[in-house]
Amino acid sequence: MARKSTYTPELAAEICERLSTGEPLAVICRDDHMPGVQTVSDWSRVHEDLAVNIARARDIGHDALAAQCLEISDNETHDWVMTKKGMLTNEVAVGRAKLQIWTRLQLLAKWNPKKYGDKQSVELTGADGGPVQISDTERAARLAAITAIARSRQAAQDDDTFAGLV
Repeated sequence: MARKSTYTPELAAEICERLSTGEPLAVICRDDHMPGVQTVSDWSRVHEDLAVNIARARDIGHDALAAQCLEISDNETHDWVMTKKGMLTNEVAVGRAKLQIWTRLQLLAKWNPKKYGDKQSVELTGADGGPVQISDTERAARLAAITAIARSRQAAQDDDTFAGLV
């Protein structure tokens, strides 16, 4: 049986609303009344306003996922269990919470690397994403600085060698 594929503003609004809560498009499109992911992609190419609204909803949804990480980490409801020995950490619940947070953070880093990605790896690019360009003036200044450092190190080494002979 074919799935519904007729574009309506109401259906588009529901998709964007659910995306803004952090729900992935693939999950949304599993519902019986929703079109397939490819159909939504096709609609985005035809309806520019939908493409803009989806992008905005996804950005809001990413923030919602980040907020969920805080909620999960702050929720201690199932972290403790009462036993005959007293209160003990519920390792299963804590492990599950860690997995939920980790999964959301990994997805955020992939879906929105500029905002949620690892800041340790920085890629330098020049104008329009091209290679970094260094002018001849900058190159000459850097070469002069490197040469000065090398000369001062050589002079220090020569002084050490001379001091050892005296």
